[in-house]
Amino acid sequence: MSDKSGHCCNVADIHEQIRFGIQSARVILFQGIHHFIGLVLLAIAALFPIVDPLGGAPIYLALVSALTPADRARTARLVALNSFFLLAVSVLIGAYVLDIFGVSIPAVQVGGGLIVCAIGWSFLMTPGSPAVSDRVATPDPDVLSQRAFYPLTMPLTVGPGSISVAITLGANPPREFRSLFTTALAHVIGVLIVAVSIYLCYRYADRILNKLGRTGTNVLIRLSAFILFCIGVQIIWNGLRTLLSTLLHGAADA
Repeated sequence: MSDKSGHCCNVADIHEQIRFGIQSARVILFQGIHHFIGLVLLAIAALFPIVDPLGGAPIYLALVSALTPADRARTARLVALNSFFLLAVSVLIGAYVLDIFGVSIPAVQVGGGLIVCAIGWSFLMTPGSPAVSDRVATPDPDVLSQRAFYPLTMPLTVGPGSISVAITLGANPPREFRSLFTTALAHVIGVLIVAVSIYLCYRYADRILNKLGRTGTNVLIRLSAFILFCIGVQIIWNGLRTLLSTLLHGAADA
């Protein structure tokens, strides 16, 4: 009798241990998923406001207004792909690349900010913004790809600000391989979601701006150009402030 009751107790203990193990595995899995989603949302929250595809859509449309709708759609796809690769590379190996060439993030901010200011200033000083139309233009595919990268992808969409944020996201990676892989994958997924938002905003920008009319589009482009110019000034100031702070600290230590 005692053997049977002891056997029953052992079976019950085993069942309890299995139940406890399953519950622990569920908790660990839930915590892992929660952490992973948090990393994805962190990448999106950090990059999306700086990339700002909604704000860049009017400038993008003004630059591609002479293209056919099919070429505008192809250009939007190229810009989204270029933006994804630029941001992904910046997150994964951007800090290492800058170290190899001895370039600091403040220097990238100053140089890139100057380019952003130049683009914003050129649109502010343009006598009139082109209307959105369906006129036929068939540029060379190589020329279209080059324009899709510069200036449409860099620095209009992915500028020095977003690159520096992406590099910051990838800085100080975890040492454990599993944590490193999870963090990198989460950041890449966040970058992918930002790239998809770029494609959607640029691909369908003409439908939104067509409803505004020529005058409304011109006003929106001027406003976006002014904001772009101000962003460039802010990026330059952020870089100069860091450089001056480093210079002053170095002089004080000397």
